[in-house]
Amino acid sequence: MAEILLTAIINKSIEIAGNLLLQEGSRLNWLKEDSNWLQREMRHIRSYIDNAKDKAIEGDSRVKNLIKDIQELAGDVEDLLDEFLPKIQQSNKCKGAICRLKTACIPCHASFADEFAIEIEKIKKRVADIDRVRKTYNIMDTSNNNNDCIPLDQRRLFLHTDETEVIGLDDDFNMLKAKLLDHDLPYGVVSIVGMPGLGKTTLAKKLYRHVRDQFECSGLVYVSQQPRAGEILHDIAKQVGLTKNDYLEENLRSLLKRKRYVILLDDIWDIEIWNCLKLVLPECYSKIGSRIIITSRNSNVGRYIGGDSSLHVLQPLDSENSFELFTKKIFIFDNNNSADLVNIGRSIVERCGGIPLAILVTAGMLRARERTEHAWNRVLESMCHKVQDECAKVLALSYNDLPIALRPCFLYFGLFPEDHEIRAFDLINMWIAEKLIVVNSGNMREAESSAEDVLNDLVSRNLIQVAKRKYDGRISSCRIHDLLHSLCVDFAKESNFFHTEHNAFGDPGNVAMVRRITFYSDINVMNEFFRLNPMPRKLRALFCFITDRCVFSHMAHLNFKLLQVLVVVMSRDWYSNFSIPNKFGNMSCLRYLRLEGNNNGKLPNSIVKLKCLETLDIRQSYIRLPTGVWESKQLRHLRFKRFIQASNGCCSITPFFPNMPPNNLQTLMFMPDKFFESRLLHQLINLRKLGIWCTSSSTVKILSALSPVPTALEVLKLYFFRVRSEQINLSSYPNIVKLHLNFYRTMHLINSEVFPPNLIKLTLQDFKVEGHVVAVLKKLPKLRILKMVWCVHMEEKMDLSGDGDIFPQLEFLHIHEPVGLSEVTCTDDVSIPKLKKLLLIGNTSNIRLSEHLAKLRI
Repeated sequence: MAEILLTAIINKSIEIAGNLLLQEGSRLNWLKEDSNWLQREMRHIRSYIDNAKDKAIEGDSRVKNLIKDIQELAGDVEDLLDEFLPKIQQSNKCKGAICRLKTACIPCHASFADEFAIEIEKIKKRVADIDRVRKTYNIMDTSNNNNDCIPLDQRRLFLHTDETEVIGLDDDFNMLKAKLLDHDLPYGVVSIVGMPGLGKTTLAKKLYRHVRDQFECSGLVYVSQQPRAGEILHDIAKQVGLTKNDYLEENLRSLLKRKRYVILLDDIWDIEIWNCLKLVLPECYSKIGSRIIITSRNSNVGRYIGGDSSLHVLQPLDSENSFELFTKKIFIFDNNNSADLVNIGRSIVERCGGIPLAILVTAGMLRARERTEHAWNRVLESMCHKVQDECAKVLALSYNDLPIALRPCFLYFGLFPEDHEIRAFDLINMWIAEKLIVVNSGNMREAESSAEDVLNDLVSRNLIQVAKRKYDGRISSCRIHDLLHSLCVDFAKESNFFHTEHNAFGDPGNVAMVRRITFYSDINVMNEFFRLNPMPRKLRALFCFITDRCVFSHMAHLNFKLLQVLVVVMSRDWYSNFSIPNKFGNMSCLRYLRLEGNNNGKLPNSIVKLKCLETLDIRQSYIRLPTGVWESKQLRHLRFKRFIQASNGCCSITPFFPNMPPNNLQTLMFMPDKFFESRLLHQLINLRKLGIWCTSSSTVKILSALSPVPTALEVLKLYFFRVRSEQINLSSYPNIVKLHLNFYRTMHLINSEVFPPNLIKLTLQDFKVEGHVVAVLKKLPKLRILKMVWCVHMEEKMDLSGDGDIFPQLEFLHIHEPVGLSEVTCTDDVSIPKLKKLLLIGNTSNIRLSEHLAKLRI
């Protein structure tokens, strides 16, 4: 999987080229040529690798060795780029006040430019040597051109077997059957989609065989990853009764126009094959009521063929249906089985995570073993690897179908523990920090949008599961199934993309080559790893999900030359004071830093010298920010706990950036108002998320001015602790869609002018709610989510009904721990026309609800 490293090199070469555009001087023109050569050469090598991998999989040892040589080369090239990129970025300063004369810039660059050129010459020699080896040992043909030789495909055979037993999917079957036979079905397509191993084909076969007698003709075909339209159409023609082979497409289309048909297209991977088939298949939404059933791992394929309404997303089985499928296949549970054996069986099934494929593989393993507790416990202890090995071929198809640029993004999920809920914010900014996502423009906002597209693509391919969504429907957090997590770990180890605490010690010589590593639990393993590798100069990312409070002291002696991402998540079960070593400030390449846990400490002052830092996230800890002038002009996201008192003056925007405004800053959560210079709001031109703690009247006055500051603001959170003299007015902020106001139970008059005109989500916390407040909220034209948290209700009854448009767009109402509220009512069917969910949390059991609202309570 050298293509992953080659992709990283290409991305970093693009960034280097972008930085060199800012440079002048004859020597730097050579440097540009070297960078462009490197980018072009790596693209060609990546294409070669993509073709060669099939022969490597088939067992060609010559190709395997060649790929290994290329992978070692790619690793060394990435090290070179990571070492020189900061130097090139730093040299751009020669265009500023330090070195204004063009002639003075040349000495500033000459040393590292000559050094870079020397290294590029070494790379060229290694590339030439690899090509020599390829020719000398006749490693020429990397593709299989024998198109007449089609390997036996187990899935193609399975499609035509008689087995259509479906367990745990009765509701899915009945729903799809009703949809399929519905005369008003839009486009006449049913799309069964989901992650690999869920039983999509089995369900589709049962559905197809159950309804085919109600149609005049029928056919089921397997499409596959490398489909041939001619073969598929010939197969369909044979099954629907077309005997003439001449003018196949024309005759088949003519026949299907006259007959009511149902066709199952199993395992469609992309839309290109459908674009070919649909030219022959008559419109399936014709009046005669023909139908098409498809299965796909990619929801976007189903959406493209049949629209959103066609999609039926399969989910993993619950525990009872999983165990029922297991017992059905194992054929050995009866009244004579011991309770211990049954319990072991349930534990085994639990490990399968509701995936029918894993359950069937496990059942097959057990059928070949004795029916004893000892034998089954052996399977339970070793089943993770064995089941993964058996399922790997099926799961790997989805991985191999990913575009090369998406593969490292997918593998990144394996760095997190199993069943870990991963924030989209973290993933996106980690990908960007490691240059897995790069845009030609260099615009970080554009890079974040591209990263979000990648995440959505992985979700559409059903490789990743959405855990939570934001107020606007975007992904807030996600998970990866345990089987796919294991796939990530195995593929990452094979390609040296990352290692876990369990697989980093196979070869002592490889320890120093580790580029990313994650420790899920064991501090002793971490200590042993760094004992063997005290100078982890190749390490790009370090993830620590551990409980040992001494983790920072253990890391104090280490030298992280190329570290770009550092994540330390410690247990929240205890609270501790600790010291973060000053050596953290030596991580000159660090771009993403996240510390989490009930930890009380302070970042060292040296950390302000990190020039590359883009994201600093310590909001889930009690860690304080350091004092000093921040040198990073790349900082985009700063997040820390709102009620932590900062060090003296450390949070003032002026000490952060004394020479220039922080134009890259997009997130600032939370800033204590006493350290916040409100006048500088005008300079935060790219700020999109802002949180202010202990908001003062002066800040309110500036925020309420007719000219909004900053203009790009989308999310605003304000916390008040005292009575204000200024009335807040946010009506001039058209881009704010999410607003959080915490008044700490002080009385404040509000009217419709308080709120931004395009507000989608509003949270009122510790607010004294009077009768006129609800009346004002009813009139907000675009409000979809309303949360009222710990609010004091001055009236016992809150009536949501009324005259005219009442909550015209509200979909979700959340009332958390209300005080003084005894009834919520809506007396008509006109008010709140779009309300879907009502959530009451806390001491709400005695609150009375009107009949309409009671039906919506969750």
